[in-house]
Amino acid sequence: MKKVRLIIVGAGGRGTIYARHALQMPESVEVVAVADPRDFFRDRVGEMHHIPEEKRRIDWRDFLAMEKFADAVVIATQDKMHAESAIAFARMGYHILLEKPLATSEEDCLRIHQAVLESGVLLASCLVLRYTNFTRVLKKLLDEGAVGEITSIQALEPTGHWRFAHAYVRGNWRKEAESSSVLMAKSIHDLDWLCYFIPAPPREVFSHGSRMFFRKEQQPEGAADRCTECALQDSCPYSAPHLYQERIRSGNMDNYVESVLEGRPPEDLTEILKTSPYGRCVFACDNDVPDHQTVSLEFANGATAVFTMAGCSRYGKRQLVIFGSHGEIRGDGDTLTLHTYRTGETRSIPIPPPVAGDRHGGGDFNLLKAFADAIRTGDRSGVVTGMDSSLESHMLVFAAEKSRHEHRMVSMAEMLKK
Repeated sequence: MKKVRLIIVGAGGRGTIYARHALQMPESVEVVAVADPRDFFRDRVGEMHHIPEEKRRIDWRDFLAMEKFADAVVIATQDKMHAESAIAFARMGYHILLEKPLATSEEDCLRIHQAVLESGVLLASCLVLRYTNFTRVLKKLLDEGAVGEITSIQALEPTGHWRFAHAYVRGNWRKEAESSSVLMAKSIHDLDWLCYFIPAPPREVFSHGSRMFFRKEQQPEGAADRCTECALQDSCPYSAPHLYQERIRSGNMDNYVESVLEGRPPEDLTEILKTSPYGRCVFACDNDVPDHQTVSLEFANGATAVFTMAGCSRYGKRQLVIFGSHGEIRGDGDTLTLHTYRTGETRSIPIPPPVAGDRHGGGDFNLLKAFADAIRTGDRSGVVTGMDSSLESHMLVFAAEKSRHEHRMVSMAEMLKK
């Protein structure tokens, strides 16, 4: 069976993750082209897969002018860029692995949906929580009736104070108009998770959230607008020099550090932070997205769910409690505990470890493998984030944001009338 030939469009953190996982499945996937305007990221993927220069492009649109030379494309550009590229590649007959969110507006999500329907290509969205080893074990338990009928779910995402500051105060997702809502950018995974577990469509949604902490009024007396100039940086939990220097010293050259350095050597960090958006005081940025948010849901079968995103928090694992008629399950992405009401028994459920390098509990690797297998075999059943289910989850987020802005309950029927 032939390999699936992939194009990587957007070779930053997420694009590179899929490029690396492709190396772990050489029998089924090969990366044959890459597009990114940044030399460092484009060439890193290019060297990783020995891609010839003519297939390393600054602009992904160059590939549209070529005769179709691959089977599929991984789109991992910035959120607002997704719609144009997804629609164009669908019309060219490329299968699509699309980083979440599908798009940042209802209109663009529907346009992508229409293009995929018309072309007949496979689109899998990167809502990777559905593919983690934890979720696969949990979903099997739920489907087998381990807790009986699900009545309610509580879910918490402790984003982490430093992580939230990096991405949603200083970084690319700080302004809704330039990217998307924080609920869409960070937590659509979680709302999609709830839809996956409860066997009924969402009916009503209510959401609260605000930019309560990361604002000018909260800036301490004596603080500077740049961390490199601030007398308080040694006592500030949001100090950019401390955050990135500590990661560099520990050898943790992860996506967060890379996004700041952009290919420059680590010794340039202090100089970079003097002018980079990542060196600003968190109370002197142009951010406008909420730093905390809750979403309450009612489903068509009467089940309810509550989700909380906490930006001011200790970085930690997602917390999940599922209450059912016969028992309850608690989990954190790595561990599962099942309690049965009738016997009073509580037992731990083992979770298989993820493949090396997968920071989403196996979700990234499992998604790429399911996507490639579907293309190779024609059996799409392994892709559990297809266009239809992903569109429903996105519409749920749009409904939650409508609720937050208008301070009212929003029905999904109201959203689907559009």
